[in-house]
Amino acid sequence: MLNDLSSTLSLLKTRRSGRPREMVGPGPSDDELRQILEIAMRVPDHGKLAPWRFVVVGKDQRNALANLLHKALDAEDAQAGNAHHEKEEEFAHQGEALIVLVSSPVQNHKIPVWEQELSAGAAAMNLLTAAHAAGYVGGWITGWRAYSPTVNAAFAGPGERIVGFIFLGTPGRELEERPRPDPGHVVRKWASPAD
Repeated sequence: MLNDLSSTLSLLKTRRSGRPREMVGPGPSDDELRQILEIAMRVPDHGKLAPWRFVVVGKDQRNALANLLHKALDAEDAQAGNAHHEKEEEFAHQGEALIVLVSSPVQNHKIPVWEQELSAGAAAMNLLTAAHAAGYVGGWITGWRAYSPTVNAAFAGPGERIVGFIFLGTPGRELEERPRPDPGHVVRKWASPAD
């Protein structure tokens, strides 16, 4: 049991996000992706509501995604030029696998929407961790696309919204460690009112 804990902690300590534009093949197979998504669903979910959905965008659908992003960009920025559209073309085709995570909270339920949205965030983190455990790298991207009404309408229904675009693949170069918060700045002992 101690070895399992040690290897699990080592895995968690080495998880890093990768830049989708730097990802190369191979990406997860269909079976690996199914397993990654099953693990992503194993999150706190008060009320057992499954207030999230995973939309897999296949490699053969990337041109359609690019067309959607071009349309959305034109709708939101009339000044967008060729460079902006080239960026959307690159975005649509990066990574080896793409999952669009959608928050789909159950409205007017005793479980507050905020808790349901937290569950969707936990699903994203589990997805990234499962991908790392399977030997891949993940990148969770939001940006203007996640908030675009045009893009949201293509993936999410009424009352839903995009949590992010999660790209998976193999790192095209060695991942660099980034600075992490100092525990002394973000961890403290509670000072109870009686103290």
